[in-house]
Amino acid sequence: MHREATFFVTATGSMPDFGIRNGDLLVVDRAIDPVDQSIVVAVIDGDFTVRQLCHTPEGIVLRAASDGSEDLHIGKDQDLSVWGVVRWSIHRV
Repeated sequence: MHREATFFVTATGSMPDFGIRNGDLLVVDRAIDPVDQSIVVAVIDGDFTVRQLCHTPEGIVLRAASDGSEDLHIGKDQDLSVWGVVRWSIHRV
């Protein structure tokens, strides 16, 4: 972990395939370079989202991994910025 580049974000919505529940505290490290299949906080055209970053032959896909959301296929005309990599998800038991 990089203390100076680590932030906390509250999840709104869930990603059950990745163990993220609605209301979880996400620990996000901005100093880590994302790799294929990282869970990331991304900014798409000014909107923040938490998704799995996937590199495909067709381009970048941000996978939702939840029942209520669809995958986002990033077009060439869209502005995508990876804000940080989710390292931990903390929730109550």
